[in-house]
Amino acid sequence: MLLKKLWPPKNLIHFDRQVSFMSARLKLDEAMMRVALGEARRGIGKTSPNPAVGAVLVCAGKILSKGWHHSSGAPHAEIVALGKLRGNSSVKGATLYITLEPCSTHGKTPPCTEAIIAAGIERVVYGARDPNPKHAGRAVDILKRAGIDVCWGVLGEECEELNRYWNKWIRTGMPYVTAKCGMTLDGRIASPPERRWITSEAARRDLMRLRAECGGILIGGETARVDNPRLTVRGVPVTRQPLRVVWSRSGNLDRKCFLLTDEHRDRTLVYRGRSLRSVLRDLGRRGVEHVLIEGGGKTLGAAFDQKLVDRLVFYIAPVLTGGGVPAIGGIGSKDNESGLRLINPAFKRVGPDIKVTAEIARP
Repeated sequence: MLLKKLWPPKNLIHFDRQVSFMSARLKLDEAMMRVALGEARRGIGKTSPNPAVGAVLVCAGKILSKGWHHSSGAPHAEIVALGKLRGNSSVKGATLYITLEPCSTHGKTPPCTEAIIAAGIERVVYGARDPNPKHAGRAVDILKRAGIDVCWGVLGEECEELNRYWNKWIRTGMPYVTAKCGMTLDGRIASPPERRWITSEAARRDLMRLRAECGGILIGGETARVDNPRLTVRGVPVTRQPLRVVWSRSGNLDRKCFLLTDEHRDRTLVYRGRSLRSVLRDLGRRGVEHVLIEGGGKTLGAAFDQKLVDRLVFYIAPVLTGGGVPAIGGIGSKDNESGLRLINPAFKRVGPDIKVTAEIARP
């Protein structure tokens, strides 16, 4: 009888209840952050030079409103969510979920921390810390001093990945570089004379979605002269066309080529006699966060030789041609051990082709 009275101890019951509460809260936090990530993805490719951000306002497990950042200069995600509240809605006891740390300085818009405090929100949960030194970590102190409970790092890796282009640009001033190539199974990029395309229409549609995420598309002068490409986004909604960038030793292009004469000719930049690194740095100064290098083989080779590539996206067609131009030229590696290593490789069927994506491992 005495044992029944003493067991379980009261403090153990209290501890169990705390664990149960924390577990339930974490599940709710992760669920709501996934909703915020879904909102943020709506802004990918539209917000440059700002990050894509999503926000969700929740009270008692119920979503009151959602928001995402639409474009540079427009209200931030948390301000959009607050603005959607109905007139009589109260934020007493509410939690604000944001994929990125709220800004705490004046830019094109006032600090979001001020709006959060003024709204009377009780708790703020954000995923990724802002890499911008002007903001990094400041929101936590500001909000806590105002009596707001703050938690960060919920689905942090996913929130960080969402803005990988912007993160690199903010930290280094250099754009994130994706090397894209459409090639035969034996690694050739020159089509037979009677056929322009190596990869399928499905692969080309997929490429348009990738182009819509970038601020600039870069090719070599030889590719511009031989292929006369348009380098535009087609069939996919885009806020504005990416910059079309030609890296050329001579700068000599056909004055009638599409890049210099079409309706987007003011979006074309020609760099003559400069290093590829200096070209990318200049694009970074222009606010370009993500550059897609589409070739040709010499340009891709130079980018890999100089270790300027962060990720590759290769479309491989089920065809062998032999001869022709190799997909990646340049000096190359002296042996297998010094070759570039790939991490997180992924393979996907796109029509009849195979899409290979991977990040470049850094030493």
